[in-house]
Amino acid sequence: MSETNLIIAIPSKGRLQENTHDFFRRAGLVVLQPGGARNYRGELGGAQGVEVAFLSASEISRELALGNVHLGITGLDLIHETIVNHDEKVHLVTSLGFGYADVVVAVPMAWIDVSAMSDLADIAVEFRQRNGQQMRIATKYMNLTRRFFAANGIADYRIVESLGATEGAPSAGSAEAIVDITTTGTTLVANSLKVLADGVILRSQAHLVASLKADWSPAAKGQARAMLDRISAEAAARGVKEIRAVITNFAETAAAVLDMGATLPFGYEAKRGSVLTLHAPAKQVAAIARMLRDHGAETVTVSALDYVFSSVNSLADALEQKLEA
Repeated sequence: MSETNLIIAIPSKGRLQENTHDFFRRAGLVVLQPGGARNYRGELGGAQGVEVAFLSASEISRELALGNVHLGITGLDLIHETIVNHDEKVHLVTSLGFGYADVVVAVPMAWIDVSAMSDLADIAVEFRQRNGQQMRIATKYMNLTRRFFAANGIADYRIVESLGATEGAPSAGSAEAIVDITTTGTTLVANSLKVLADGVILRSQAHLVASLKADWSPAAKGQARAMLDRISAEAAARGVKEIRAVITNFAETAAAVLDMGATLPFGYEAKRGSVLTLHAPAKQVAAIARMLRDHGAETVTVSALDYVFSSVNSLADALEQKLEA
């Protein structure tokens, strides 16, 4: 590992890669791969000295655990599955709002009397008594399965490691039930499977994850802080709109907009005819605009924001606290 530069691992292919590129682009950072798709090293344009490693999502989890990269983008499911005691080895910097999927327990629809994990526990015991062998669970998520089944008091089963399409295991006769990841559930239904009512093991999405085992030089920390400053500012801007209006009754109007969830990022001047600038949740814009006109504003303008930089960098502060612990 470089002793000075920050190394961030991002997915090397697929939809997760595309979403990651979009994520950085929104923050004014461009993922560059100078040698083309066959080059597994790149850089982050707009963040001087930051190196990019292109890896599979599962490799990213492994490299984070080993401390071979400082930051990585991967699914929460892989963090929980592949990193033992993950709280001691990695820090979840922030969720990214894409890559949503659930790790679930699914059984054949024909099992009409099985709708919850407690029912599955009963079936497991009956299955062994009737067949002289344990019920089989096909999955790629062996660690998540073991922990979840133990938490639900189910011990009479055995895991069949799935190397292909897990959802096809019951119909193929290689397993009685499965633990798999699903986005819409359509594939499960197509294979005549249903998710148990309390069978959602983990609700996953892509996260920006920091390694607590990496060699965090002062330069790497500084580069991470600068990058997270942009990411925080873009995320803050995405959630609000800027509203401007000329207002005469400042005290009354300010109190009213604060009650509606808006903020006054630059304060206000309590004099007649001054411009009041607000940052408001997008869903409240129409109601706030109506209220401002009721308070005498002749015109209300609404603008989208690219960034909202704050004096506090909560993402970087939380990371540095974890690194110093």
